[in-house]
Amino acid sequence: MLDPGGVLWWPARRLLAVADLHLEKGSALAARGALLPPYDSRATLDRLIPLVRRYAPLRLVALGDSFHDRQGPARLPPPEAERLRALASAVPIIWVRGNHDPAPPQALPGEAAAEWREGPIAFRHEGGGDTPEICGHHHPKATIATRGKPVSRPCFVADARRLMLPAFGAYTGGLDIRDPEIARLFPRGCRVFLQGRDRLYSFTLGQLRAAEPVT
Repeated sequence: MLDPGGVLWWPARRLLAVADLHLEKGSALAARGALLPPYDSRATLDRLIPLVRRYAPLRLVALGDSFHDRQGPARLPPPEAERLRALASAVPIIWVRGNHDPAPPQALPGEAAAEWREGPIAFRHEGGGDTPEICGHHHPKATIATRGKPVSRPCFVADARRLMLPAFGAYTGGLDIRDPEIARLFPRGCRVFLQGRDRLYSFTLGQLRAAEPVT
């Protein structure tokens, strides 16, 4: 089940999956001189924690890039660090390693893994494996024309053997699904589930192309 909030829920396994939290991206960019409000971790947890409470999973799989860099856990403000520790104490978290966080977060409960297997399905950060997989990494987004005005939103992307989750973090941005980095993972086409406020909007790649304005 795909939730409009940007997570995957597997009822039979009581498993919740989320991708690309990028906690403390704001503080990482601030260290480089970017003037951004330092509240991205708070905003991300404000969205994640209610979803965890709603589904009450037996396991939460974080599909990599949970922190924006190796030092991210140490930069978490104390209130957000405590909220994350409480969350990790309430539900076991699998910290799948990503390219931004190749080492497991220190001082936080949970299990680190290069990838997580649940039955025949691999949960990994970057797609491209030879087994059915759930992945993240690319921050997919899609654009559709509505009343003559294009709307771009994060999205899920799926075919018969791969599901790519949208990035969940507050400062994550997105990559258009037609970009070669995403398109190569779906050579036979895909279905796109665009995030709305309270629901998902389903399109084929052909429908998205047909809706593009003529220039």
